[in-house]
Parts: sequence; structure tokens; C-alpha cells
Amino acid sequence: MRAIYATDLSAASEAAIASETCLECLGRIGVDTVHLVTVIPSNVHAGMAGMNFSERREQALARYQSVMADAGFDTETHVVRGTPHRRVNGLAEAEKADLTVVGSRGQSPLENRVIGSTARNLARTTVVPLLVNRVERGADDPEVLREHLFQRVLYATDFSGNAERAFDAFSYLRHATQEATLVHVTSPKDPSATDGDPADKLDEFASTLGRWDIDTTVEVRQGDPAEEILAVEDRVAPTTTLVGSRGRSRIRRLLLGSVSEDIVARASGNVFLVPPPRTA
Repeated sequence: MRAIYATDLSAASEAAIASETCLECLGRIGVDTVHLVTVIPSNVHAGMAGMNFSERREQALARYQSVMADAGFDTETHVVRGTPHRRVNGLAEAEKADLTVVGSRGQSPLENRVIGSTARNLARTTVVPLLVNRVERGADDPEVLREHLFQRVLYATDFSGNAERAFDAFSYLRHATQEATLVHVTSPKDPSATDGDPADKLDEFASTLGRWDIDTTVEVRQGDPAEEILAVEDRVAPTTTLVGSRGRSRIRRLLLGSVSEDIVARASGNVFLVPPPRTA
């Protein structure tokens, strides 16, 4: 598997890249090649006084490449210029990547929505599954908030095709997953009808995970989907929450559903977002 690892070279990004347990989890799910990419914004010019951005970023990426190589990954580095999420998505398509990883600082007591602009834009437009890796906020020497990325997974489903695609990710996540919590929220806001008993459907999913020796529990809750899913996340403290996103809009960009957007923006831990396939 090939991964695009987007970094802004901040201390938070370095913490995510330097986390041995996070890198070990990527290896367990089959990632063997990593493309490290950092984007110089279009409004930053090489001729600006004291601003040799390209050289400095290449040096920083070389350090990160050494860390990745020591962890056993084949690694390439890319310093590009432009709009960050567009360049990252473009590289993911060009390299036929299987997933993209981006670091995001964790929750602030003064902010409800904590995801950075690049991570948010990637979540809304990603062409491949996106891992948002939460990193401690406001610390001089930050650490990742929840290590062992896929060890404990919270999977949220509305039984749509988008959610089923997200569940299919267990085909490779299972190599790093020990526990899973499956949750469905019934809500009067959701106009789609679910055929059959939601608990029975979750039990079918749990049976599949059980064949892979994943210890699984199921929950059916009532209320606002995003709030209930986040409440489960707060209680069970998964290392990663797994969700699917909606398809393309008329203006040809991937849009998150409101539930997925809330989870990506407000979750305390990591989020793994699975978009529709490229051909959608």
C-alpha cells in the first residue's frame, strides 16, 4: 500500500511522524511506501528576504525520510507549491495512493471545532481514505493523543453505501485492530429508512469482525447522530473513529455529510474517513 503523508513541518507534524507506534500501525495494515509531501503556499515567494523555504523544507523532509526509512518504509519526498489540499490530492491521484495521512492538533478549551484548515479541506475533497492523526495542542513538545492508530476502532454507520465502503476498510485495518465498537443512531432527522432491526444488522457486522478475532460490541442509540457518536467516542476512547463520506456535489467537489463533518472536526481521537471511489 502507498500512503501520502502531508506535513507542514510543525512540531505537531513531527510528533506524528516520529511516533513509533503510529508508524508500526501503518506497517501492520500493509503500508510499505510513503510519499512525504509539504506544500509551500502560493503567496510565499522564493525572493522574500530570509525566506529560503524550499531548501529548509527539503532539509526537514530529509530528516523525516530518515525516520521513515528506519521504520522500514520506502520513502520519497516532495516539496511543491500551491494550495495545500489540492496539491496533496493531486499527488495522491498521481501516485495511485491508498490513503493520505495528515496531522491535526487536538482540542482546545477555547474552540469547539479544532481541525485545521488544510485537514478540513482534505476531509472535504480527499480522493482516497484520509487518516486525521490528532496531536497534542499547545505543547512545546507535543505528542500524538492516541497511539496504536487502529487498535481500538469506533465504526459509525447509517447503513448507507458510503458507510458500507467504510466498513470494507476493515479488510486491511483488521491486521492492527483488536477491539471494535459498532454504533448506529436512529434519528427523526434521518429521512432514510433502515430495513430490518439495526441491532441485527450490527450483529452481522460484528460476526464478520469476530471471524478476524476482533473483540466487538454493538450499540444502537437514539438522538442526534453526531452528538451520540461523539458521546460514544468520549466513553469508549477508541484510538480511531471510522466513518464514510458522501459523494460528489454538482460543483464537482466531495462534500462531507453534516454528521461526518462534525465527527472529523470535533472528535477527540483520530478519524479515518473513507470517501466514495474515484469513479463516483
